Amino acid sequence: MRLLGFAAATENASNGLLQHLALFMEYLLGAIGEVKRLSLCLMLRVNEEQFSNLMVRKINLCLKIPELESFTGQIKAFKIQRPSSGGDLPQTGEYTFPVARRVNSASAMMMGDDVENGNLGPYLDRPRTFPNMRSKPYTPLIFRILRGINVRVLVILLFLGFGYVFYIGASTSPIIVFVFSVCIVSFLLSIYLTKWVLSKDEGPPEMAQISEAIRDGAEGFFKTQYGTISKMALLLALVILSIYLFRNTTPQQESSGLGRATSACITVAAFLLGALCSGVAGYVGMWVSVRANVRVSSAARRSAREALQIAVRAGGFSALVVVGMAVIGIAILYATFYVWLGVDSPVPLLLVGYGFGASFVALFAQLGGGIYTKAADVGADLVGKVEQGIPEDDPRNPAVIADLVGDNVGDCAARGADLFESIAAEIISAMILGGTMAQHPSGFILFPLVVHSFDLVVSSIGILSIRGTRDSNVKVPLEDPMTILQKGYSVTIILAVLTFFGSTRWLLYTEQAPSAWLNFSLCGLVGIITAYVFVWITKYYTDYKHEPVRTLALSSSTGHGTNIIAGVSLGLESTALPVLVISVSIISAFWLGHISGLVDETGSPTGGLFGTAVATMGMLSTAAYILTMDMFGPIADNAGGIVEMSQQPESVREITDVLDAVGNTTKATTKGFAIGSAALASFLLFSAYMDEVSSFAREPFKQVDIAIPEVFIGGLLGSMLIFLFSAWACAAVGRTAQEVVKEVRRQFIERPGIMDYKEKPDYGRCVAIVASASLREMIKPGALAIVSPIVVGFLFRVLGHYTGHPLLGAKVVAALLMFATVSGILMALFLNTAGGAWDNAKKFIETGALGGKGSESHKAAVTGDTVGDPFKDTAGPSLHVLIKMLATITLVMAPVFL
Repeated sequence: MRLLGFAAATENASNGLLQHLALFMEYLLGAIGEVKRLSLCLMLRVNEEQFSNLMVRKINLCLKIPELESFTGQIKAFKIQRPSSGGDLPQTGEYTFPVARRVNSASAMMMGDDVENGNLGPYLDRPRTFPNMRSKPYTPLIFRILRGINVRVLVILLFLGFGYVFYIGASTSPIIVFVFSVCIVSFLLSIYLTKWVLSKDEGPPEMAQISEAIRDGAEGFFKTQYGTISKMALLLALVILSIYLFRNTTPQQESSGLGRATSACITVAAFLLGALCSGVAGYVGMWVSVRANVRVSSAARRSAREALQIAVRAGGFSALVVVGMAVIGIAILYATFYVWLGVDSPVPLLLVGYGFGASFVALFAQLGGGIYTKAADVGADLVGKVEQGIPEDDPRNPAVIADLVGDNVGDCAARGADLFESIAAEIISAMILGGTMAQHPSGFILFPLVVHSFDLVVSSIGILSIRGTRDSNVKVPLEDPMTILQKGYSVTIILAVLTFFGSTRWLLYTEQAPSAWLNFSLCGLVGIITAYVFVWITKYYTDYKHEPVRTLALSSSTGHGTNIIAGVSLGLESTALPVLVISVSIISAFWLGHISGLVDETGSPTGGLFGTAVATMGMLSTAAYILTMDMFGPIADNAGGIVEMSQQPESVREITDVLDAVGNTTKATTKGFAIGSAALASFLLFSAYMDEVSSFAREPFKQVDIAIPEVFIGGLLGSMLIFLFSAWACAAVGRTAQEVVKEVRRQFIERPGIMDYKEKPDYGRCVAIVASASLREMIKPGALAIVSPIVVGFLFRVLGHYTGHPLLGAKVVAALLMFATVSGILMALFLNTAGGAWDNAKKFIETGALGGKGSESHKAAVTGDTVGDPFKDTAGPSLHVLIKMLATITLVMAPVFL
C-alpha cells in the first residue's frame, strides 16, 4: 500500500509519522468496524495493546489531510500545524486531528511549509525542552537528616517521640491525648492523599518537562528565600533574648517561680519553633503543588471531574498537614511547659513567642512570594498578551516559566505559612483569655485545641466527599466545579456545627454557670455563619457569574480607563458588607458571652471577650477545608499553563480554564475569610496586650484615650503604616516587573525566531531576575512592619518618662495597633476583592463574551488584571498577616514600652 510505503520511507526521518497515520486511521475505525481494526493492527505489526497506546499519546501537533481519495489511495498533500480546535472531526472539508510528536527523544514544533517540502532538518536538530533551574533536587535540611537516618533507628526515634508526646499529654490532661490522637490520624490521612495523588500519571514527556522546570524554579527560590528569612529570624531571636533577660517579671510569673532567664529562654525557643513550623508549612504547600499540577493537566485530557478531584485532594493534603502542625505544635508546647513548670494559667502567655515566630515567617514568605509571582505575571502579560498578542502561558514567552513558578511560591508556600500563622495566633489568643475564665480554667484553655482537632475531622470528610466520575468526556465539564466545592463546604459546615456544640458541652460546662456552654455554642454558631457569609460576599464580588464582575467586564468595552475606574469602585464598595458582618459578629458574640453567667471574684461578668474568642474559633472551625479550596486555585492555574505550553487541544484547555476561573474565586474567598478571622483574632490579641501591660505595670490598663495628642498621633502612625506598607509592596512588584518586561522585550528583539518556534526562549534568565529582585524587594516593607511599633513605643516611652506619664509608650502602641487593624482590614478587603474581580472579568471575556480573546475589550481587561495582580496577590494577602504580626509583636515586645 502506498500509504504504508510512504510511512516506512520517512521512518528514518521521523518515526512519529507512523503514529500520525495510526491516529488518523483511528478516526476512520467507526466506519471500518472491528474487522478492519484487526487488519490494521496486522499491517502496522503491532498488537491491540500497542495500538491502543498509540491512540492515547499526548497532543502537540495536528495532521491536516485536505484530500483523501480512498482508504488504500495515496496522500496528495499534507501539512502539520498547531492545533486550532480540540473538537470532533468535521463531516466535510478538511480533516484536522491532534497527534503526538517525538523527535530525537524530545518534542519538536513542526512548521507546515517545511514538512510539506520535506525539510525536517531544522526541527530534528531543535528539541523543544525546558530548562533545569537547579543542579540537583532541593530538600530542606531537616528532611535530608531524616532521610540519612537508618530506617530502624528512625522507627525507634519515632516510637520514642510518640511515647514522649503521649506521656506529657497524659500527664497534662486526657484532652491533650485526644488532640494528639486526632492530629496523628490526620497526618496518616494526608499520607494516603499524597500516595493517591502521586499514583496518577504525569502525562506525556513534554508535560513532565514543563512540570520539572516549574519544580526546579520553585524549590530553588524557596531555598534562597527561607535561607534569608532564617538569618533574620535568628537575629531577631537574639534581640528578644536580650530584652527578656533585662525586663521586669509579672506577678503571675513570680508566683509560679518563673525567673527572667527561664522566661527568656522559653519565649525565644517558642519563637524559633514557630518560625520553623511556619517554614515547614510553607514547604509542604509548595511541595505538593509542584507535583500535583502536571497530574491535574494529564487528568483534564480524560475528565473534568477527575482533574477537579486531584486538585482538591492535593490541596487537602497540604491543608491537613498545616492545620495539624499548628494544633499539635501548640499542644506539645503547652503540655511540656505544664509538666515542667507545674502551673496552668501563665502557660498560654509563654506561647506568644510561637505565634510571633509564625507571623514573622508568614509575612516575609507572603511578601517575597507575592512579589515573585506578580512581577513575573505582569511582565509576561504586558509583553506577551498585550504587545505580541500571543496567548497566556504560551511557550514562546520567556517569562512563562517564572510566572508558573510564582503560583507555587506565592500562592501555595506563602498561603500555607499564612494559614498556619492565622490558626496559631487565634489558638494562643483564645487560650490566654481562657486562662482567666472560671475557677478551673483547664477546659477553657484547651477548648481551642479541641475545636481545631474536630476541624481536621470534619474537613477530611468534606475533602473525601468530592469524588471522581467514570465519565471520560473532556469536551464539556459535567458540573460546575464551584458547585461541587460548595457541596463539600456545606457538608463540612454542617458537621462543624454539630461538633462545635458537642465540644462546648464537653469543655465549657461549669457549675458556676450551668447554661454558659449553650451561650458559647451560639457564639461559635455566629462565627460559622460569619465565615459562610464572608465566603458568599467575596464570591458575589469576584465570580463572573454575578453582576459586579459582568459589569466590570462590560466597562472594558469602552476602554482601559473605564475598566480601571470600575474595578477601583467595585473594590471600594466591597468593603461595606464585610465590615457590617464583622461588626454584627463581634457585638453578638460579646453580648452572648457577657450574659453567660460567668463572673470574676468581684461579681463582674467575664465572658464577653471569651465569647468573641469562641466566635473566632467558630469562624476557623472549617479552616482546613478553606485552605484546601485556596490551594486548589494555584494548582489549577499551573495545570492550565502546562496544558497551554504542551499545546493540548482546545477542549482540554477549556477544562483547565474553567478550573482556573473557579480557582480565582476560591482564592479570593479564602482571602476574605482570612481577613475576617484576622479582624477577630486581632481584637482578642489587642485585649491580651492590654492585660499584659497591666500585669507588667502592676496597675489597671483598661482604656486608651485618643483625645490625648500623643495617643492620637500613634493612631495616625498606625494608619500610615498600612498605606505605606501597601505602597512599598505594590511598588516592589512594579519595579521587578519592569526588569522582566525589559528582558522579555530584549529576547524577542535579539531572537526573532522565537515567534516562529525556530529559537528557544531563555526561561532561566527571567526566573533568575525575578528571584533576586523579589528577595531584595521584600526586605524594606517587612522591616517597616517589624521596626515601626518597636521604635514608636520606645520613643514615646522616653517622652512619657520625662513628662511624667509612665504608660505613654504603651498607650501610643495600643492606638497604633488599633488604628492599623481597622485600616488594614479595609485596605485588604479593597485590594483582594478588586484584584480578584479584575482577574475574573478578563476570564469572563476569554469565554467568548464581549468579543473574546484578542478583542479591544480583552486588551482593556488584561490591563485591569495587570493592575490588580499586586493588589490581590502581594499587598492584600500580606496585610492580614501584618495585622496579626503587629498584635503578636506588641505582646512580645511589651516590656520595651514600659
